[in-house]
Amino acid sequence: MVNALRLIVLTLIIFSCEKSNDNDNPFIPDVRFEKIININLPFYNDLKYNGGSFYINGLGVKGVILFNLNDNIIAWEASCPNEKPSDCSTMEIKGLQAECKCNSNLYSLANGQPLKINTNNSFPMVPYFTEKSGNSLRIYN
Repeated sequence: MVNALRLIVLTLIIFSCEKSNDNDNPFIPDVRFEKIININLPFYNDLKYNGGSFYINGLGVKGVILFNLNDNIIAWEASCPNEKPSDCSTMEIKGLQAECKCNSNLYSLANGQPLKINTNNSFPMVPYFTEKSGNSLRIYN
């Protein structure tokens, strides 16, 4: 009886915890994905340094931009947050910023906030989840 009660309480706790990335952006669809990378590979060398970044194609809507902020790797959707996904809406890394090719909007890779906006909207970049364990980095949504 006590074990059954513990199991019920544990089940309620697990299912009541819901992750959310608070994507209220009407332009960026909410997509589910998961990828684990070995950040010790030379391919990802820029992520070893504060301010380093890397673009991964094939994840999210238009790819994922990874950014090392004080040895914490954060992930952003690479699709311009203030326009519908299109052929030119993939952002490019420009140092510590990301730039939309369509309209030259600029965003901070440190916090995702718009720095220069040439549209009527001002949504920030859409974040994704990261989890580091040793040399492995899990990127997911």
